[in-house]
Amino acid sequence: MSGWRERLLVLSLFTVAMAYVESAVVVYLRQVYRITDLLRDTPVRPDPLTPIELGREASTLVMLFTVGWLAGRTHAARWGLFLYAWGLWDILYYVWLRVFIGWPTSLGDWDLLFLIPVPWWGPVWAPMLAAALMMVVGARMARRSEEGWSIRLDGLSLGLGGVGALIALYTVMAPALHALPGGLEAIGRARPTEFLWWLYLLGWGLVAFAGWRVAQGRPS
Repeated sequence: MSGWRERLLVLSLFTVAMAYVESAVVVYLRQVYRITDLLRDTPVRPDPLTPIELGREASTLVMLFTVGWLAGRTHAARWGLFLYAWGLWDILYYVWLRVFIGWPTSLGDWDLLFLIPVPWWGPVWAPMLAAALMMVVGARMARRSEEGWSIRLDGLSLGLGGVGALIALYTVMAPALHALPGGLEAIGRARPTEFLWWLYLLGWGLVAFAGWRVAQGRPS
């Protein structure tokens, strides 16, 4: 466990800075597209910036995975610290946006969460709740692994976590999924009118149970 706190601190500092950069990019994009209301002003058709933005999203995950891998001392700890970094980055992303442009004004504000493979829409509290779970489960998994506990994904955890993830993903992808028969333009125009919060919380709860079960580990 030598240097655990130092490694977690350095990883956290990197994530603070990375969240700043990510938030700054979004501020620039809002200026480019003249977005003041995401539901109303978000572009509906792909343009030359679209593949760049998709690449940026993928690159963000690669960067978070890389620093988590470098910070961990065991295989499970590396995955755990990746989850921790991802969760902290997501929360701080909204914190920096609040500092920069005063948004979100509340946790109920709609946000365009992700674009891969289709647009994800949800209130701000939904990704923040998922991010908090990733931080807790990831840090616990990393710590237990480096203490010598065996971290394994058993069948029950895999099944419950997989079902929970699919349920949660459906709630944020629902507008785009329902618009799929109409093609790319219909997907781009799709906007949420309500959020199935109870269904999202059901999925989140299943993932939380499975994640904590795995993070606890077993004696080696």
